[in-house]
Amino acid sequence: MSMGINYELYKVFYWAAKTGSLSQAAKVLYLTQPTVSHAIKQLEEGFGVTLFFRNSKGVELTQEGAVLYSYIEQSQILISLAEEKITALKNLESGELRIGGSDSLFKHYLLPYLEQFHENHPGIKLHLHHGTTPEIITFLKEGKIDLGVVRMPIIDPQLEVKMSFQLQDCFVAGARYADMQHKVLSLEMLLQHSIILFSRNSRARMAITELFQSYGYSIKPEIEVGSVDLLIEFARRGLGVSYVTREFVSKELEEGSLFEVRLDVPLPPSHVAILTMRNMPLSSAASVFIELIRQ
Repeated sequence: MSMGINYELYKVFYWAAKTGSLSQAAKVLYLTQPTVSHAIKQLEEGFGVTLFFRNSKGVELTQEGAVLYSYIEQSQILISLAEEKITALKNLESGELRIGGSDSLFKHYLLPYLEQFHENHPGIKLHLHHGTTPEIITFLKEGKIDLGVVRMPIIDPQLEVKMSFQLQDCFVAGARYADMQHKVLSLEMLLQHSIILFSRNSRARMAITELFQSYGYSIKPEIEVGSVDLLIEFARRGLGVSYVTREFVSKELEEGSLFEVRLDVPLPPSHVAILTMRNMPLSSAASVFIELIRQ
């Protein structure tokens, strides 16, 4: 028996058996009846058995044909389901979107986009993986996520920047520091106050440390915290001046529970990028999400 039987022959066999007619099978498959007859003959020769008896109504399965049909029928059902599944994934009716990022980026920047995406495509499951930049890169390389949202710079030939956007870090303070609100401070003046910084060796922490060093100063925080929410809350309660991303405190700045401390030197902007694995095809869901942010 030949093991290299063409799938198309099985398809012809399936429809001939299902309809009990070679002419009906030809109609379903948009083939001529001689083509269908030839396909059945090839299949019978390949197996070395007769698969159909001819009768007055058309064709009927032999015992061997019935055994083959019981398996081919299952495979056809699975193929149909696979086709439906792929169509559903393409049309974003099902599937999943897996994104890696920091808690603060999810909460303060990506949340409106995630909300809109979920409203537009409720059939897509959202999986958010929280982690540091090195962890997010590992998740990408291990295939655990489709997209990673991280602060730049990242230099890695395996990764590709799909899009990037700019955030601005700044110093903020609460009502207890109201006397600073309308002043422009030098770095030296700022350092006379309690400074609150993110405890982890984050990109933002490294950037501000380098900036102060470039002007000949050393920035030593009196308070270090492990989350952006605590940076915001400590500043609001007057425990010191926090270094945060402006976009993450837009609500507090707007309502006046925090104000931005103005300095006589510019603070560097922060670049955030959406990374994917290079040369890996993106799922429809991931492509649509990137496009949503781009707009």
